[in-house]
Amino acid sequence: MSLTQLNAISPIDGRYRSKTNELADYFSEEALIKYRVLVEIEYFISLCNLPLPQLANFDEHLYTELRAIYKKFSAADAKAIKDIERVTNHDVKAVEYFIKEKFDTLNLSKYKEFIHFGLTSQDINNTAVPLSIKEAITSVYLPEIETLINTLKGFIDEWKDVPLLARTHGQPASPTRLGKEIDVFKVRLEEQLSALKKIPNAAKFGGATGNFNAHHVAYPKVDWKAFGTAFITNELGLHHSFPTTQIEHYDHAAALFDAMKRINTILIDMNRDFWTYISMDYFKQKIKKGEVGSSAMPHKVNPIDFENSEGNLGIANALFEHLAAKLPTSRLQRDLTDSTVLRNVGVPFAHTIIAFKSTLKGLNKLLLNEQKIASDLELNWAVVAEAVQTILRREGYPNAYEALKGLTRTNAAITQNSIAEFIDTLEVHESIKEELKKITPTNYTGV
Repeated sequence: MSLTQLNAISPIDGRYRSKTNELADYFSEEALIKYRVLVEIEYFISLCNLPLPQLANFDEHLYTELRAIYKKFSAADAKAIKDIERVTNHDVKAVEYFIKEKFDTLNLSKYKEFIHFGLTSQDINNTAVPLSIKEAITSVYLPEIETLINTLKGFIDEWKDVPLLARTHGQPASPTRLGKEIDVFKVRLEEQLSALKKIPNAAKFGGATGNFNAHHVAYPKVDWKAFGTAFITNELGLHHSFPTTQIEHYDHAAALFDAMKRINTILIDMNRDFWTYISMDYFKQKIKKGEVGSSAMPHKVNPIDFENSEGNLGIANALFEHLAAKLPTSRLQRDLTDSTVLRNVGVPFAHTIIAFKSTLKGLNKLLLNEQKIASDLELNWAVVAEAVQTILRREGYPNAYEALKGLTRTNAAITQNSIAEFIDTLEVHESIKEELKKITPTNYTGV
């Protein structure tokens, strides 16, 4: 059976494939193999730039042909490597043998023992994976989250002056403004995104136990630590973790996953608020011809995009949490538990991207129902009680809070008239009464 969107086990590769296609370039098996080839080729080229006598005569004009091995990497190349792996039963060794075959084709056989020279497989995996993560963040993740934030900015500007009845503990509270409430989420997202961007994409590179043992014994006069740092930093654009064991300690990766989790948590919070505003009829939703909201109730237009996003963010966060908790722990100099876990790093990325797209789709469906918002404010004149008692406190009025509590904590409806009548009973100057009567649920929205 060939894999299709209908028989794929994971919805990422099935139902949601169109939303996650871009990530295949970074997190698929083929992508991982390509990144490994890239690292091996760039490592060999960096060795050629060292004063190693065996590589002293290597023609630098051949670098272009070497880089073409990964720049023109194809599905057929990936399959060839998998075929080799079926014999070697080792994925990174299969990459090494594949490149050696390419060297034979390029008449470079005498140099091919310097492919993977002195390295362990984790020098390749722990550079290939963080490089793929870095490029996925830059090319896919950041554009999606920034589009979402920019959409929020548009709403903030459009609705900055729309007064809104706030609710604390689900009960009517001091009014706010719709634009400001959205700004809360925008700023939270921006602050966490700023923190995320500062986290290094770290890579391990140092041989079988992190000490450049094999490198040093072969060429003791070379500063291999400096070489490794220059290679990781200058050629791959990553942060060189040193010292390490055989594997990267993943502390920076854990920080990245925790940062992504925090961003997702903010979006879960935001999705739930918009869902609630829709349920309160503060927003209508644009209707698309032909769409069905409910299989039984024709009138319904469900807030499914916010719900879909919330569900995917939850799955993503569960996986990010496991990655952040598991990856930094390894027995002694290395165990294999990180390997299979790290192969799943693209999964929470995919659920996150699905969620971003769903939230954005939900936001773009929103239609403000100002009439309902205004109606709720008008029905909740009790919320100006805070303003009245605060001004009375300013004027030294005795037991101001208690006076308003007596007025508002009844089952009788509090209206503009009842508030005005109460103000008239107060023993304060007429100018204060006029000041108090100017306060309404619509204009009592703070700064």
